[in-house]
Amino acid sequence: MPQRLLKMVLRAPVYDVAQETPLSGAVRLSARLRNRVLLKREDLQPIFSFKLRGAYNRMLHLTQAEREKGVIAASAGNHAQGVALAAGRLGVVATIVMPQTTPPIKVDAVRRLGGKVVLFGDSYDQAATHAKTLVAETGATYIHPYDDWEVIAGQGTVALELLRQHPKPAKAIFVPVGGGGLIAGIAAVIKAIAPETLVIGVEPDDAACLTAALAAGERVTLPSVGIFADGVAVAQVGERPFQVAQHYVDAMVTVSVDEMCAAIKDVFEDTRSIAEAAGALSVAGLKKYAAQQGWQDEDLIAIVSGANMNFDRLSYITERTELGEGTEALFAVTIPEKPGSFLQFCQLLGERRAITEFNYRYRDAKSAQVFVGIRLQQGLKEKETTLATLADAGFSAVDLSNNEMAKQHLRHLVGGAGGGVLHEQIYRFEFPERPGALLTFLSSMSAGWNISLFHYRNHGAAEGTVLAGIQVPPEELVAFEHFLQGLGYPFAAECDNPAYQLFLS
Repeated sequence: MPQRLLKMVLRAPVYDVAQETPLSGAVRLSARLRNRVLLKREDLQPIFSFKLRGAYNRMLHLTQAEREKGVIAASAGNHAQGVALAAGRLGVVATIVMPQTTPPIKVDAVRRLGGKVVLFGDSYDQAATHAKTLVAETGATYIHPYDDWEVIAGQGTVALELLRQHPKPAKAIFVPVGGGGLIAGIAAVIKAIAPETLVIGVEPDDAACLTAALAAGERVTLPSVGIFADGVAVAQVGERPFQVAQHYVDAMVTVSVDEMCAAIKDVFEDTRSIAEAAGALSVAGLKKYAAQQGWQDEDLIAIVSGANMNFDRLSYITERTELGEGTEALFAVTIPEKPGSFLQFCQLLGERRAITEFNYRYRDAKSAQVFVGIRLQQGLKEKETTLATLADAGFSAVDLSNNEMAKQHLRHLVGGAGGGVLHEQIYRFEFPERPGALLTFLSSMSAGWNISLFHYRNHGAAEGTVLAGIQVPPEELVAFEHFLQGLGYPFAAECDNPAYQLFLS
């Protein structure tokens, strides 16, 4: 298979639209990791993403009759722009179905490139289903974002460039994975020409469809996917990419949202460019995997796959970066409500520990809760030392650094525990970022249920996160479960979360 795909890659004339992007040394990151880190800058393409390579190569193979009927694609971002640009160069009409939740910056980009935009549904899956309906109605050709051999071959040209730019075999190449088209193309080329180089896929830990498929030995569909790295938010890896990955991908690594945010900062510090979450995914994986393996003095390459970042996400990314780097910790500390205890607590933290956040709320006559962020100079070791210091002094402390509810909502809430709030159910939801989402939520609720807490955040994604408290009498819990299941929004129960129990219950 690698030889056959390699021939297809060698015949892919993508440079009619694409550029050969540089392989840049990441000086600061290299020094910190004690390896030679190189970044393949696909974020510098005309559409700020590698996606135009595969889209153009696929569309070059359209017959004249197919070109006359046009093409249709479904995408919330980079693939849409790739198809629109390729269609413009080839004189083909392109219709792009995008979810209604797609940020305006991406919709406008597709229109500027000449694509006809159809907004439909709240998710990629709904948009893709509608796109296939349009294909059946019009006879246009569907351009798949990853599950197509010509698309895979187009993406594989990235690997040809790498081999020319870095003739010495690298220890490993880290590749972001969504549907799998990019890693399939790269793996086919690398294993045909430089098989000693490891090809390692990187996925978000809440959207790891290829990791799950390789573990199961067959493609699986994830019940839900995280939406932070929207460029790789895919529930099932493509059939053709999976065929390649089964044989030629050496390892997979998954990373958290915080680790992706830290990687965005790493890319910025070395390039002064801001990668999107999916674009920095490979850098996050490189950092994590190299540390796990104990590698030093190796040549490691990461594919920076895109830079279509929404500006309004930057505050959220900045907020999560220090947690991802292990340079900040979040604690919930219970202190006795008596004179001098607050001063003692601050003295225990010491002058050496910089405070990044401090929230205090009177609880009762016996105790108070403090939500505190601490900058760490020595990483996890210092966090454990601080917890031990507080415990030795009789302060009960809980580490909330990995508590999603605390990071997303609690640190932004003002107030405290709700006095006299009975039968409260606490849930986190993901609301589609469109008019009417909240109204749908409220209209679906029983008139007898009262909202006791509500906190909404949006960080430039297609979905906003909501923390909601709802008072539900015990005899109506079954009906409440039906309400949750029928709502259609992803949700997670939080009543047992220590952040809720300590500060809000």
